[in-house]
Amino acid sequence: VQLQASGGGSEQPGHSLRLSCTVSGHVSRIDNMAWHRQVPGNQRELVATIDSSGLANYADSVKGRFTISRDNAKNTVTLQMASLKPEDAAVYYCMADVLSIDAGSVVAGKYWGQGTLVTVSS
Repeated sequence: VQLQASGGGSEQPGHSLRLSCTVSGHVSRIDNMAWHRQVPGNQRELVATIDSSGLANYADSVKGRFTISRDNAKNTVTLQMASLKPEDAAVYYCMADVLSIDAGSVVAGKYWGQGTLVTVSS
């Protein structure tokens, strides 16, 4: 199972960015999906989660500005970030709880994407 994130970049405060993450491999089922972020020297923090039914939860710091969504047919999770602030700058990581099939066995695991850098500055 692999997660491939894309969409990071540099934006000005108040602008928007969209991150996407696709899960590939021998996937049987994907349960929770999430985005985390980490600033160098700080702990990784949870930004938003979404379960298989589409129920989403957000960190207080991004409520009302970020929207997480998923496409179960395409095994993707997206984070639409609006009204960006300088404090949103970080490396963003996608995560998925995946049930996969490996050599005939069902394996449950938590998988992470490689991280995508978001920079917010004037």
